[in-house]
Amino acid sequence: MRSVTARLGGKLAFGGDYNPEQWPESVWLEDVALMKEARVNLVSVGIFSWAKLEPAEKEYDFGWLDRVLDLLHDNGIAVDLANASATPPPWFSRRYPDSLPVDVDGQKRWYGARQAFCPSSADYRTAAARLTRAIGERYTNHPAVSMWHVHNEYGCHNWHCYCDTSAEAFRTWLRDRYSTVESLNEAWGTAFWSQRYYDWAEVIPPRTPAYNTFANPTQQLDFWRFSSDELLDCFRAEAEILREVSDAPVTTNFMTFFKPLDYWAWAAEQDLISNDHYRIVEGLGPNGATHDLAMSGDLVRSLAGGRPWLLMEHSTSAVNWQPRNPAKLPGQLRRDSLTHTARGADGALFFQWRQSKAGAEKFHSALVPHAGTDSQLWRDVVQLGTDLESLKELAGSTVRPEVAITVDWESWWAIELDSHPTADVTGLGELRRFHRALWDRGVTADFVHPDHDLSAYRLVIVPTLYLTGGEAGPNLTEFVEAGGTALVTYFSGIVDHHDHVRLGGYPGAFRDLLGVRVEEFNPLLGGASVQISGLNGGRGTLWTESATATTAETLATYGDGPLAGRPVLTRNAVGNGEAWYLGTRLDEASHAEVVGRLLRTAGVAPVLSFDEWPVGLDVVERVGPDARYVFAVNHADTPVALPLRGHNLLTATDWAEGDEVGPGDVVVIRA
Repeated sequence: MRSVTARLGGKLAFGGDYNPEQWPESVWLEDVALMKEARVNLVSVGIFSWAKLEPAEKEYDFGWLDRVLDLLHDNGIAVDLANASATPPPWFSRRYPDSLPVDVDGQKRWYGARQAFCPSSADYRTAAARLTRAIGERYTNHPAVSMWHVHNEYGCHNWHCYCDTSAEAFRTWLRDRYSTVESLNEAWGTAFWSQRYYDWAEVIPPRTPAYNTFANPTQQLDFWRFSSDELLDCFRAEAEILREVSDAPVTTNFMTFFKPLDYWAWAAEQDLISNDHYRIVEGLGPNGATHDLAMSGDLVRSLAGGRPWLLMEHSTSAVNWQPRNPAKLPGQLRRDSLTHTARGADGALFFQWRQSKAGAEKFHSALVPHAGTDSQLWRDVVQLGTDLESLKELAGSTVRPEVAITVDWESWWAIELDSHPTADVTGLGELRRFHRALWDRGVTADFVHPDHDLSAYRLVIVPTLYLTGGEAGPNLTEFVEAGGTALVTYFSGIVDHHDHVRLGGYPGAFRDLLGVRVEEFNPLLGGASVQISGLNGGRGTLWTESATATTAETLATYGDGPLAGRPVLTRNAVGNGEAWYLGTRLDEASHAEVVGRLLRTAGVAPVLSFDEWPVGLDVVERVGPDARYVFAVNHADTPVALPLRGHNLLTATDWAEGDEVGPGDVVVIRA
């Protein structure tokens, strides 16, 4: 994984999407002057420029882009240059109407927004490759170009296409996966409901089925796999062209926990992991949006294999696409940006440089707002540029958690298919709750694919990992036997990679490791709960199940209802470690109690020691070759004294033990 900071003179990246084509050239000189004032050192150029770069098929206009790149380079500003393939221009869609995507109901989706293309369209792929080569060959030696930006937010609007072209591509993908129709029938379980296929031509995408029924679940799962792979093929083709002509790193911007794309597979194709994250303002509960920042940073760092990554986009203030879009609170711009930096980002970029005066995102905030430079927002931007410059010595340092949470996109797709015991169990529900419980205790966590190496961790949490391949069970067993502590929750290990149930009792893939056998699920109706004995009067919601502890020790049982006395929390000694099982969704207090017990068992402690972790304090440690750096972000309205000595890089002053982080403030201590 290659670092962008090496191409920026060792500095952390600061800047954002620069769209000069939206403005007359007379504004460009003002732009670069303001960039220098704010200490901007990296901008993304050309992301949505296809229509301007190629006004007619095979006719290119690069003169304006030449002038932009020369101007930026002359002013010491590096460029993340896009290949502009994200949105075909109207002339393309009009000339090639079969390239337009089709939804699950068979309706064509028209151009006029963005990403109006079918990922399987040969016409789109040919045009995108031609444009990529033209841009790559023209600018490969331009001194401003520090990295390449392929496409933009793949699959944000066209993750599934159900057109006939996609149907044929799906059949080709299936033939590569299964070789024969007989193998496909076995994998899809087509003996059920008379679905057997005798010819590949009979196979179609899971379009809208007959009324009040369900499409074949493995067909649906394979279509999720195919759709992610098809977009990844688009990326590979364009990235390969850029790598042919240039040695600059290639990236495309992820979108954190974006369901349609298997980012584990995508991450392996990137020279540098980059991510877009936008604060969700409603629906996540108290401090939920702030926690989401931390969870996003932890995921992207994990996708980068623990190495530094780049925050490609976030917002200076309000976005425009949520139902209600309030401005950020005072200090929030700084706290949000440095939260990502704390969790491994070697820079903070924004969408976009100058706030648009027209178009669908004209009310999306930017580094230069509609109000101009005589605004608090601009002053905050300049301050952030100063902050990031003062933190340049931590470029390349890393975060090294002792806790991991498993996440697998294929399991996420499968668990949210229809016709399950309950619609209330989702791919991210328990994952978010466990990460939040750790965050509330000041403990940083990685995310890890369940088949990947777990040896770096003391504690591994496996939340609702419904689908597992053949490696997850043995991999977790090896981790526990070597001395690790693991927790597996309900509805995990249930099916194999074909979405076929593992027979013999749940939780199939983990049954022997956990020393627990579940005979039957009994999900709870909306709002119902059960008492839990052994957890200080706690209650379980959403899910219960009829379990028996075979070799495990029972730590808590159902206290009432039809399953009273049955185990709900167990612990099984395996080798030198312990495997815990949780068979319900606990209330917040009981959930926190279990997480605390797991941390003590695994010997995991937060970076700083408090008698009780201060509410709203986010502390993360980055480790370099010669120093460690402690970020403390105070999201609360009261000061917090830190038990730490060192040097505050943001103020260039010494930090004494007991010095306080003010309300809403951030400190970065070289300890």
